[in-house]
Amino acid sequence: MNRTIRILIALPVVLILILTAAACTAGDQKTTIGIIQYGEHPALDAARQGFIDSLKDEGYVDGDNIKIDYQNAQFDQSNLSTISDRFVSNKVDLVLAIATDAAQAIAGKTKDIPILGTAITDYVTAGLVKSNEAPGGNVSGTTDMNPIKEQIDLLLKLVPDAGTIGVLYTSSEDNSVLQAKIAKEIIEAKGLKYVEVTITNSNEVQQATQSIVSMCDAIYIPTDNVFASAMPLVYGVTKESKTPVICGEANMVKNGGLATLGIDYYNLGYQTGKMAVKVLKGEAKPADMPIERQEKFDYAINGEVAEEIGVEIPDDLKEYILKNDN
Repeated sequence: MNRTIRILIALPVVLILILTAAACTAGDQKTTIGIIQYGEHPALDAARQGFIDSLKDEGYVDGDNIKIDYQNAQFDQSNLSTISDRFVSNKVDLVLAIATDAAQAIAGKTKDIPILGTAITDYVTAGLVKSNEAPGGNVSGTTDMNPIKEQIDLLLKLVPDAGTIGVLYTSSEDNSVLQAKIAKEIIEAKGLKYVEVTITNSNEVQQATQSIVSMCDAIYIPTDNVFASAMPLVYGVTKESKTPVICGEANMVKNGGLATLGIDYYNLGYQTGKMAVKVLKGEAKPADMPIERQEKFDYAINGEVAEEIGVEIPDDLKEYILKNDN
């Protein structure tokens, strides 16, 4: 009899402990944001930091009320697949995909988890959305489409005697293929000769650059992930050949290119963060969020490279010469 009474008395206590533990566990659960980044180079890193800072400014702080699971694939497709499987298995609440390949990898694994992309040139060409105005699925984000015409105009302003323009890009990157196609149309429309050399991986960068400098007067490189990470190799060749290189974005200029008129990847990531906040608050779904782009582009000129290869910077562009941080 006494034993029965003790059990009956103990049962409510046990239930209270179980319910309290469950409540604590639920309270410890945070919104999880998975970040899948194609590879590591300054532009993609800047986009990631801009995204995180944007969330923080809106009250979403990693380790406080959200958890950020950042994974870098190091330009490896099998890594992208593994990371994507992990995010789906862990049922993350939202994914930031940095670069086209990363977005394609995660989008191929889930139609339910909201995905926002950044540093992606064309979502339609990449097969990520139905249209830029009405994505229609679980993917939206920001585009890093360049002002390619204006970049070619900048090239000709800095190298007015250029008759042949060479283009370097990675043939497996949809974003680069598209930009090269647009560049070709613009270059040939100006009555100039177009030549190109493509690569499949970073091991081919130096040889490709050595090959193209003998065929052209100046080089254009779009926002290509492999070339962005290998600009020091490009610089090593073009410095000796004294070949001007116009790049897709400012970090490529800092690492050895001559100049650009391009986007700010930190600001692009920050803009994507604002889109993420709307999704997290339940105010919008990717299906109904048009792809966003930056409207303002900035000049960046590497004065040291200009001096080394003998290019004179026009007076109206001198204010855009990058400061030497060393």
